[in-house]
Amino acid sequence: MRPDTPAAHTTEAERLLRTAEHYPEDREPLLLRAAAHLELAGDRERASTLYDGLLATEPEHPLLVKALQAANLWEYGHEAEARALIAGIRTAAPTDPAPWETIAETMESHDELEESHACFTEGITLLLTPGDDDVPYDTQPLLTGRHRVRRLLARPHDEWDRLADKVHTAHSPISLDELHDPNRLWALGSDNPAELRAEIARLRSELGSYRSALSRPFPVAVLHWPAPEFTELLTDYPALAAEYPSYAEHLTSIESSLRELAATGTANLGIVTATVPSFEAFAAAEASTPTNPALLPQYTTTLAARGRALPWPPPKGTPCWCGSGTAYRDCHGSS
Repeated sequence: MRPDTPAAHTTEAERLLRTAEHYPEDREPLLLRAAAHLELAGDRERASTLYDGLLATEPEHPLLVKALQAANLWEYGHEAEARALIAGIRTAAPTDPAPWETIAETMESHDELEESHACFTEGITLLLTPGDDDVPYDTQPLLTGRHRVRRLLARPHDEWDRLADKVHTAHSPISLDELHDPNRLWALGSDNPAELRAEIARLRSELGSYRSALSRPFPVAVLHWPAPEFTELLTDYPALAAEYPSYAEHLTSIESSLRELAATGTANLGIVTATVPSFEAFAAAEASTPTNPALLPQYTTTLAARGRALPWPPPKGTPCWCGSGTAYRDCHGSS
């Protein structure tokens, strides 16, 4: 079960902190999740300390950490410091959508709608190409958030809004115009019990198809063995050849599995990269051996839970997940 009380969030944060000590290679994503739970527990000062600690160690995603720190600081009275961090992030112009989404939503949550709109727009303009409807999964929230803010600002639709609705309605029968109707958003703050009950019922209906995704704290992932690791795995553990007849079939299976999941409406998909030493350590921790094929899905889930999953499909213009060095669109994304 997911934590739903301050005490439960604190307990989960402590568990993640202990896990980070055992897996230093995954320290950053684990500490970010721990900080998020501390925020939900109301311990924002301790969360801020975690963010500061990460920034002091040259994290892999410093602008995301700064964005999360800014959001946290603003919530407990450090608005000036938060604004300074946000200004620095905008100047740095990150090519990762997550910092843009975080700072834009921070502005929105504090009724800075014009600034929120500017942040969403800057991120979209930097990351997407006008006229290209191929929007990476992790960039879609920028379109959705911008659409929501523009509705609150009573702005007319533009091409980005139309693209946002097209992407959204591909997996939902509810249009963004209806979902982001200001009257609906304001109804959530109504003092009228009947209005609140009606709106809650509508939201429950709309979110029904997303329950499994919302309750999952990490991506649904597929395991990828890079070529050298694949060779080493089957050399050391030939019994696994039944699971992996050939490397070409392994790569084909990864892409086809992810496409099948996407076709069924499963969101938040990813790929985790395996190594033989890591798999051996996992097997030992499970009091088993690497020859046990039943460990493979458990190993995959564990890597995803530790924040090791890369999003699928890869962001536009980035190399294919298979390691070929070719752009995904021209490699496994071409068929």
